[in-house]
Amino acid sequence: MNEREWLTDRFEEHRGHLRAVAYRMLGSAGEADDAVQDAWLRLDRTDTTDVDNLGAWLTTVVARVCLNVLRSREQRREQPLDARPSDPVTSREDGADPEHEAVLADSVGLALLIVLDTLTPAERLAFVLHDMFAVPFGEIAPMIDRSPAAARQLALALIHI
Repeated sequence: MNEREWLTDRFEEHRGHLRAVAYRMLGSAGEADDAVQDAWLRLDRTDTTDVDNLGAWLTTVVARVCLNVLRSREQRREQPLDARPSDPVTSREDGADPEHEAVLADSVGLALLIVLDTLTPAERLAFVLHDMFAVPFGEIAPMIDRSPAAARQLALALIHI
């Protein structure tokens, strides 16, 4: 196995996590796929011999790509085409109906995306990475050019909404 094949295999191991981070940041499956693809292109062009934790490195790259997309979207007042909330779940059934549970989980996810849209890009990044993916504030801070304490405050912005 050559180095490129090895790198491709390592990237594929992290693809699901990277897509989840990007989707939660951007709220759009298409933009999430684009962010993951951008991470692959950057990985393919980078010498990774000094990278100790490839998963963390890739998460940082995807987070920065998403942050750039959010900032661009904010400046241009753009909305992704495929980020339309579906009809909310209005009835509650007792029992363990897998279909109902899946619909409920989707509606909660959509509600969270709507709330996340009210945050600034830096607040959204800090919240998503820390609260959904347990990334420490010390690792988030350099991504948004802030101190760990400031990154923590940004993540807490959702509580004040």
